[in-house]
Amino acid sequence: MSRSPLEKTISLLSQLIAFPTVSRDSNLELICFVESYLSGFGIESRLVHNAERTKANLYATIGPADVPGVMLSGHTDVVPIDNQDWSSDPFVMREESGRLYGRGAADMKGFIACVLGLVDRLDLDRLATPIQLAFSYDEEVGCVGVRRLIDIMENAPVRPRFCIVGEPTSMQLVVAHKGKTAGRATCIGQECHSSLAPQGLNAIYLAYDMIGAVRRLQDEIMDKGPHDDAYDVAFTTLHVGIVSGGTALNIVPNHCQFDFEIRHLPQDSPTDLLERLRNKADLIVAPHRNRFPHAAIELSVVNSYPALDTAPDSDLVRFIQSLTGANTTAKITFGTEGGLFSQRLGIETVVLGPGDIVQAHKPDEFIARDQLDQCNTFLDRLSAALCSRGT
Repeated sequence: MSRSPLEKTISLLSQLIAFPTVSRDSNLELICFVESYLSGFGIESRLVHNAERTKANLYATIGPADVPGVMLSGHTDVVPIDNQDWSSDPFVMREESGRLYGRGAADMKGFIACVLGLVDRLDLDRLATPIQLAFSYDEEVGCVGVRRLIDIMENAPVRPRFCIVGEPTSMQLVVAHKGKTAGRATCIGQECHSSLAPQGLNAIYLAYDMIGAVRRLQDEIMDKGPHDDAYDVAFTTLHVGIVSGGTALNIVPNHCQFDFEIRHLPQDSPTDLLERLRNKADLIVAPHRNRFPHAAIELSVVNSYPALDTAPDSDLVRFIQSLTGANTTAKITFGTEGGLFSQRLGIETVVLGPGDIVQAHKPDEFIARDQLDQCNTFLDRLSAALCSRGT
């Protein structure tokens, strides 16, 4: 007796969770599994590796290759389980009370399982508009891996027309998310014996002053910056997350650094905010330069990805609403690869996927069975539309 679509999806999810694709490790076993699975349906995949060839993106076209289609995008990497108290093995799926537990269940192997299950139900001969699959690596560390795939897609003769990023949105249609810039402040002072502290320049104090500047800029943005109440946090945020400095208590430290991030609304410019912080850094250091010519606070960008801002009346939004029957859209504070697809490739992009982001990155991460069921229903409606007419 054949399994139901939901049971097929759950079986695939169990297999995907079993691959421990933490971002610091390889995802190749999972990618090879997906490549082999698609090959069983006569679907060829293209792998785009990292420089070390220890990880890969997978890209596949189902249907006619010369027609712009709908790309279903998901990342294969997951966050670590280190120092988390799980009730069971995070890489062995466990089902209980309608919930499917395991690392990546919600973020976002549940969506990938739904997509792979859809392949088994597709009428490939009737598919007039293609479905492209884009499964990436290293999304969790700043949307790093997909950039190599985008490099290839930029020169492709045919690009997808639409993109659906299947991050967990509880199957709500999301049209926008914030962008992120991860920065580092390196503070250079002058060391000396701590008994002669005034003869040195304490780099930790420089960092303290600079962190204060970050906080004051955040306060200004909260009071006077752009606001959009469609987001859970309505304004651009600045946050310091890591501080490191000093070598011994009896040495005035000559080095301190801290990492910070900017999560910005689409209408805010992280470049402008960084420039304002650099100006603040110059003002902090200037009074010390006569005595300490090498004093400095240097700001650098470690990683960044753009915001997503798709018009609520765009062709893609209207198309998806025709499939779901919903007429509302939402915005999210967390980032996705969607901003890169939109900015670099000009592809209309939305975020829509099963599961709740609240469960992501936590111990005992889970996705509900009914979320997978809802995603399967949506994908079936999507494939039917692509069989009956073009997008």
